[in-house]
Amino acid sequence: MLYNKIKEVFSILIQRFSEIEGEYFPSKRLTKVLVGPKSNLKANNFVMGSVKIDPNGSIPKHCHDNEEIYIILRGNGRMVVEGESKIVEAESVVYIPPNKEHYLENNTDEPLEMMFVYSPATIVDHWEKERRGELS
Repeated sequence: MLYNKIKEVFSILIQRFSEIEGEYFPSKRLTKVLVGPKSNLKANNFVMGSVKIDPNGSIPKHCHDNEEIYIILRGNGRMVVEGESKIVEAESVVYIPPNKEHYLENNTDEPLEMMFVYSPATIVDHWEKERRGELS
């Protein structure tokens, strides 16, 4: 039976959001990789995660080969791509082309919560640069 063969090959993978371990970065943000190379849930072509940026925190200025989407869920801040600055707020969706310098600042007194998706499925190198204190 075709159904039984599909059932044997595929199983639904579910993980509770609250159980996904995150990393707190020096720029005052908590990042969780929900789907990606360092996650229990893997995808072949993209990485997806969540970020909570504390008041006066940021995703520091960086650039990478990946194209990326930021989805602002709560709060607001200032998004800068290649020197162009725009205010973003809940329900904003930002497309960031590959190799464009960008950053997001939470310049408010409230947390900013967002999701990101980028492709291809790698861990971008700016995280390691920030860990080493090279980005702020």
